Amino acid sequence: MNIASPHTFHIPVMGLGFTVDTPVKVAKYGISSVVSVIEDQLLERMREVICNKEKLEFIPISIHEEDSKAKRITAYLNTMHDVVQLQIERIKKEDFSIDHDINYYFQLLADDSELKKMYDSLEQCNAVERKEMEDALRNFIVPGSIDVNIMTKVDKTNFDKNGNELPPEYSDALACLRGYANSKLESSIIFSAGLNPRLYSYCEKFDDFFPDGNGVIKKEVILKVSDYRSALIQGKFLAKKGIWVSEFRIESGINCGGHAFIANGILLGPILEDFKTKRQELYNELFTECNKAIHASGRLSFQLNPIQRITAQGGLGTAEESELLLKHYDIDSTGWGSPFLLVPEVTNVDQDTLQKLVNAKQDDYYLSDASPLGVLFNNLRDSSSELQRKERIAKNRPGSPCYKKYLAFNKEYTEMPICTASRQYQKLKIDDLKSTIHDQVILDEEIAKLEEKDCLCEGLGVAALLKNDAQVVHNLTAVTICPGPNLAYFSGVFSLKQMADHIYGRLNLLNKIPRPNFFVNELELYVKYIQSEFEKSMSELTTKKENYFKTFRQNLEEGIAYYENLFSEIKHANKDVQALSMKRLNEIKSALPSILPSRESIAV
Repeated sequence: MNIASPHTFHIPVMGLGFTVDTPVKVAKYGISSVVSVIEDQLLERMREVICNKEKLEFIPISIHEEDSKAKRITAYLNTMHDVVQLQIERIKKEDFSIDHDINYYFQLLADDSELKKMYDSLEQCNAVERKEMEDALRNFIVPGSIDVNIMTKVDKTNFDKNGNELPPEYSDALACLRGYANSKLESSIIFSAGLNPRLYSYCEKFDDFFPDGNGVIKKEVILKVSDYRSALIQGKFLAKKGIWVSEFRIESGINCGGHAFIANGILLGPILEDFKTKRQELYNELFTECNKAIHASGRLSFQLNPIQRITAQGGLGTAEESELLLKHYDIDSTGWGSPFLLVPEVTNVDQDTLQKLVNAKQDDYYLSDASPLGVLFNNLRDSSSELQRKERIAKNRPGSPCYKKYLAFNKEYTEMPICTASRQYQKLKIDDLKSTIHDQVILDEEIAKLEEKDCLCEGLGVAALLKNDAQVVHNLTAVTICPGPNLAYFSGVFSLKQMADHIYGRLNLLNKIPRPNFFVNELELYVKYIQSEFEKSMSELTTKKENYFKTFRQNLEEGIAYYENLFSEIKHANKDVQALSMKRLNEIKSALPSILPSRESIAV
């Protein structure tokens, strides 16, 4: 079981490269963060970068080596593990009386942390007491967890050089899991984007996902979920295989970065309430199933009841909001993602993109159809990737060269799957559309939808190479960045200390844009989204769509009622936020019938 972080926040995965080496920057301060491992070519280059910085030997792993993807992932994770262990050993030996990382470790903590209180009391101690207190503090120093994310939908089947399909365990997601499972890490694997049966079942192949003789799970499983039902279904699937879910990480479906897995209008507040009231019920059901499966397999069972954490992320912007989750909903940790894109010492954002984020306005952040996965994707309007996409269209060469093919799933025109953002697919599709659609307006609309797809494999990782002056292959330097819309309320470049101070309420980094409570922000995003969807569907409003809109509206209305009760029970410390939140809530409540008419009032 992983040693608990001394912090009450974590840094979620961002893109392929934005947090790829974040653990070697923050784990030494006890801060947990998450790395994407799907892009092994990026990991190999970044392993070389880290080895050069730390003066470690770098032995490359060729892409032609058998099982190279898994081996590269293992090597990268082991390198980060070793570097962080050396950092922690060094920090523990440092002198408190000098401005060293050992002081920084405790200064970053929340003021109400017992460790921070111990540290702050050093100045009041005599020499003997101070020596004892310093020794005690050194013993409390633990690294943040180096966690790994696998997006379950990114699980392409792979082929050998002769075009023969490789066995299932060589698919992208399973190779990633194997790479993690074979590493030295004692941390967590995070499964996001829904249930993948063959991936989840593959966990059974590795002993580290099961309790050892002391009941310790060396590699824990975290499920990123959008609601309680999803948590129960996925949790039971794993439990029946003897795999314990150590954490459910709840993320807003729309007020987040990256892909937006939008629910049917079920708001984050009611979802959190669901988990709060059913937390023990969920635990008991999964523990019973898990224990039964472990006994049936002949493995060693838990010596003590395992911990199951509930965490949340998506759109947080103030210490008060974080405290609401921690105290009212009994959340164990809160995730702060997009704001850390403005912290150069923590994330990899190239200078050009960083300045665009600093200067971005609210309308510059938008939900796009850029993802080849067919899932809405948070985007920045003037990113270099967006500019490149438009330039290619202007030159009559839409689409990407597609070298990495992680999202190559489409077999509409080819025997081997290709990516819908690829130049090959877009040419084939445009030719097809031109031969079948004779209405120029409709044709232009369909081509525009098609050409909105962008290459995420290159764009989401290249910033890490640009920032570290590493070689960029094929001269593809355009950066795709996918911050959540909440980043519009931050305008500046910050240090890790400043961001930690903001999270813990010692500093305010928000800009001057009026910002309601993050629950209301999410509600507004959902209303804006469903209004657009409703308007697009008016010309062909089927019974299925009617029912969808009816359910969406009902969930929004129930969410608004929930927030009215919550805000009457829990007052905001910031009266301006309280007033603005209630004002927006009442405006949405009044406007909802006209934005999303009830089924009875829709003329079909």
